[in-house]
Amino acid sequence: MIEEKDVSQPQPAAQFPIAGHIRWTVAALLFFATTINYLDRQVLGVLKPTLSTELHWSESDYADIVFWFQAAYAIGLLCFGRIIDRIGTRRGYAVAIGVWSVAAILHAGVRSASGFAIVRFVLGLGEAGNFPAGIKTIAEWFPKRERALAAGLMNAGSNVGAVITPLIVPILVLSFGWRSAFIVTGAVGFIWLAAWLAIYRVPRAHKRLGAAELALIESDPPDPVVAVRWRDLFRLRATWAFVIAKFLTDPIWYLFLFWLPDFFAKTYHLDLKTFGPPLVVIYVLADVGSIGGGWLSSTLIKRGFSVNDGRKLALLVSAILVIPVAFASVASSLWLAVGIVGLAAAAHQGWSANLYALVTDTVPKSAVASVIGIGSAAGAVGGMIMAKSVGAILDGIGSYLPIFIWASSIYLVALLIVHLLLPRLRVVAPD
Repeated sequence: MIEEKDVSQPQPAAQFPIAGHIRWTVAALLFFATTINYLDRQVLGVLKPTLSTELHWSESDYADIVFWFQAAYAIGLLCFGRIIDRIGTRRGYAVAIGVWSVAAILHAGVRSASGFAIVRFVLGLGEAGNFPAGIKTIAEWFPKRERALAAGLMNAGSNVGAVITPLIVPILVLSFGWRSAFIVTGAVGFIWLAAWLAIYRVPRAHKRLGAAELALIESDPPDPVVAVRWRDLFRLRATWAFVIAKFLTDPIWYLFLFWLPDFFAKTYHLDLKTFGPPLVVIYVLADVGSIGGGWLSSTLIKRGFSVNDGRKLALLVSAILVIPVAFASVASSLWLAVGIVGLAAAAHQGWSANLYALVTDTVPKSAVASVIGIGSAAGAVGGMIMAKSVGAILDGIGSYLPIFIWASSIYLVALLIVHLLLPRLRVVAPD
């Protein structure tokens, strides 16, 4: 039996007019972890034109390297979700960032395409822990009406990481060589790890958390307290809605991360010294979209919309804003292309913030990290398919046009499937 519990009407925020800010300190930690996660992930994409020339990579060689990162990311997500639900967010996050920081530094010691594939595989395993741990932390520290905003803030770190990378990597490469970029960015993770272990505790174990803020955090009707078996999660519509949505839309974000430098290099003849500003603009816009998308649904819910209506309206707005990306590869100027891709990147991040929050709306807290892991693994598999497809298309016809056309429509398809599977958002738990 599966019992459904309606969570569409959270308690009004006015019942808790005074509360502390510790939960936002936690959100800031998640933001910085995600910044570092994407900083380490994005270095290879920024260096792709340089390494392709120096190490004589074909498009398919690079696609294979990305493919193995995605494969490890998928495996790691399946493992880390369950691990974090078992050992908790504090220890789980520490293990994840420790593994991926070591792997990031190891990039400096390899030269061949196969060597990069191996270290990218290890990097993918470690980086897979970020979102399961982060979204579970949000479920522990935030009431439902604030979760999309908190998820948007956390997800904004991915854009900041992507903004910082094209700014600092050229400086490091031109001053000290490409290996220094991997060493410096990888070492930053250990600074965050020390701060995380010193600061983070679950709410009831946090000594600085006041009674008013704790009451706000725990203000939602309690979720069912159950031990959910991992295999039983596949019986839930909420799991499949998240899995399908991630499988269809995550590859678009991977396209932006791993191929935008190449797109600008091929289409507008930019190089390591010149594609920084366009990438910075795109990822700043993505940051606005991440926080704005979370703010939109959180604000709608606070103003009386149900959780169901607030989340889905925000998802619909995001899906519509992606549509113009179909014209990115035929834009008449560089900055028009930057604006189109930037709008799509912003919409994707707004979409992601609400999609993550949707899991916390429909799955018991004890299984949130597992479902995030399963769905994100599906997104990584989609990214693997995207990597192979993009490599084949570019080797075959040398055009990004069919890739961007596909990207423009897939969010609306994903939203339709989510709505059909979850016509109402409810917490679902095994009886």
